[in-house]
Amino acid sequence: MNSLAWVGIIIWGLVVTGIGLVSAAPLEATQDVAAHDVIFLVSGGLLTCLIGIVGLLGFMGWVPGLQPERRSRA
Repeated sequence: MNSLAWVGIIIWGLVVTGIGLVSAAPLEATQDVAAHDVIFLVSGGLLTCLIGIVGLLGFMGWVPGLQPERRSRA
């Protein structure tokens, strides 16, 4: 995967985290979203950002499907 794809994953994680943070309402206000949904959105978004950062740094080379094929010239 190229670096643009990893940047897209990071941006998607920020969007999901932002949705979770915007959905969090003060205790006095009426809540349309349950508390566990907000936690899932925020933690899932942050985990997605972490995956994108790890991939962007190049540490995802151990995943067999993400490595380019190396052909021997023998």
